[in-house]
Amino acid sequence: MACAACTVNTRSMRLTGSSEAYLTGLLLGASLIVAIGAQNAFVLRQGLTRLHVPLVVSVCVLLDAALMTLGVSGVAISLARVPWALEALAIAGACFLGWYGYGAARRAVSGESLPTATAGATPSARRALLQTLAVSLLNPHVYLDTVLLVGSVGAQQPSAVRLDFLAGACTASLGWFVSLGFGARVMAPVFARPTSWRVLDTLVAFTMWTIALTLLGTAVRHA
Repeated sequence: MACAACTVNTRSMRLTGSSEAYLTGLLLGASLIVAIGAQNAFVLRQGLTRLHVPLVVSVCVLLDAALMTLGVSGVAISLARVPWALEALAIAGACFLGWYGYGAARRAVSGESLPTATAGATPSARRALLQTLAVSLLNPHVYLDTVLLVGSVGAQQPSAVRLDFLAGACTASLGWFVSLGFGARVMAPVFARPTSWRVLDTLVAFTMWTIALTLLGTAVRHA
């Protein structure tokens, strides 16, 4: 009886530890991902236009999962020892975000801010894939959030519950991008007016340029 009681207690402790690790990963992942940024602004716009949403959402979720897995597995420690890599990434990311912001500003000014799946030439899935990869992988903030921050916290978890922590963080990413990409269509009536698209593209351009300038400033300071 005593042995049976010990076994039950051990299992209960493991379950509690797993739940706590999962909740920690979930809350940390949600706090980092639910913010206005280049990637979220891109996914929101794709959701509103209903262009290649499953592809864009899937790529974002899979990238997050892969990067967080790398971080939890110990890559965060190695990456912190190579500061020049982050600086080079910051410059490349700033260039891309500046270009993307220019496109958004041009749409806002010219009135080309109401794309639909049937109006004119629909952007190809390949282009949507490349843009998603660029806005994700050329943004150092993605690495800071997923690899370094989530990775450093996850690496400190006991090995027995490390996967539970990672599962929680991945759940936050999945829930957020699915809600952002597929839930954006709820706002479609608001964006039936060209003015709404101009406001959105103006905000997107401002966000992209602000992040680009921040990245350039960071790279210059650490040069």
